[in-house]
Amino acid sequence: MGIIGEQVPVSVGNVTLTGNCSPCTFNWTTPLLLSNIKEITFPKGNYTISYVAPLKDNHLQESFRSQYQVNVTLPDGFDVRNPLLAGISTGGSFSRHEDNTTTVQWNKTNSFDLRFYDPAREELFFFFLQLMVIIVVVFVVIPYAMTMKKNP
Repeated sequence: MGIIGEQVPVSVGNVTLTGNCSPCTFNWTTPLLLSNIKEITFPKGNYTISYVAPLKDNHLQESFRSQYQVNVTLPDGFDVRNPLLAGISTGGSFSRHEDNTTTVQWNKTNSFDLRFYDPAREELFFFFLQLMVIIVVVFVVIPYAMTMKKNP
């Protein structure tokens, strides 16, 4: 999505369509004349669409014309458990699996927004948090304790 909520097309690859068909086929169409934007079309039904797309800044978001069930699986090394570092839009829930993958799920949603983080970002966050605690101790707690000793 763009800055004001408009849809911005993204180039994707490895598009697959699965469902109660063998094989499930789809067509690439160009909805606008003189456009290099492409859509896939297929008969109405219950399908799962999978694709590979680039991510920017560990942030994934999408909006749809109608409601869908959305499942996002994050591989080992990415997490959403710390709410100060990650964000899951309303209606989303996550579950952690034995192989350290994380699945985030939304039921019947028109849009979703997911921010996730890696271990390096979590370590940087805790380093910054420790630095802030040291600064508070040095500039607030110690001067306060020293003024308390001077007053009889």
